[in-house]
Amino acid sequence: MRTALITGASSGIGLATTRAFLDAGIAVVGVARDPQKLAALAAACAGSPAPLATLALDVTADDAPAKAVGLAVERFGGLDHLVNNAGIGSPKPVHETDDETLDAFLDLMLRAPFRFAREALRAFGERGTIVNVSSTYALVGGLRGGAYSAAKAGLLGLTTHMACQYGSAGIRSNAVAPGVIPTPMTQGRLEDERFRRMNYDQTPSVGWGSAADVAQAILFLSSPVSQWINGQVLAVDGGWSSTKFLSEAALSAVREPVVPDWTHSGRPPGAAR
Repeated sequence: MRTALITGASSGIGLATTRAFLDAGIAVVGVARDPQKLAALAAACAGSPAPLATLALDVTADDAPAKAVGLAVERFGGLDHLVNNAGIGSPKPVHETDDETLDAFLDLMLRAPFRFAREALRAFGERGTIVNVSSTYALVGGLRGGAYSAAKAGLLGLTTHMACQYGSAGIRSNAVAPGVIPTPMTQGRLEDERFRRMNYDQTPSVGWGSAADVAQAILFLSSPVSQWINGQVLAVDGGWSSTKFLSEAALSAVREPVVPDWTHSGRPPGAAR
């Protein structure tokens, strides 16, 4: 039986990914900070085709990677898959971001995945996969991305490096870049009408994506059927990042064309002076 280590496993995309792996017959070590949420995860996944072990810890702690990988080896005899998913949202633009916030974002969403990958490499056998959960905000410019965009873009660089460095050893590294998925992490942002319309009205696919959609992409990149895929990023966003779509509702809301007045400054309004 194959074994996966999933960080941020107790909610959102991590929860959906844990369920998808268990349903596929892959044992899971689920890591998260909240013991109560992990207990709820274990209860919800009772009776799954594969076993689940949970571990409450802060993934940024110095001993977190060794503890998590060690549990996988101890409980299930090895490790085959790593999913670096743990993250936080609600970033601020650069000019509003203090050093403490910058460090927190980079620590959780870049340094921790780096360290977990390093530990997983020591435990993998002849084959292994790493999937880093990045973001469409690492692919295109996003308002208020700030430290979040920086960390998620760094994950893409880490992914391609590892694909090159360890691919010949049978270890594949890929990333998924979800769009805005309704989860507890994004709930607050989606209450902002402007943010909600910016994402919904510019997505050519119908409705919203789900955590399960992202989980299936992660499972695919971790499975043997994707054995010839390495060093890639898969956007799971309904076409938001790769098209210039605008919904009919948004088009009908535009009553008058906006004509920029650049005559006085020689640059677009709002451009740096």
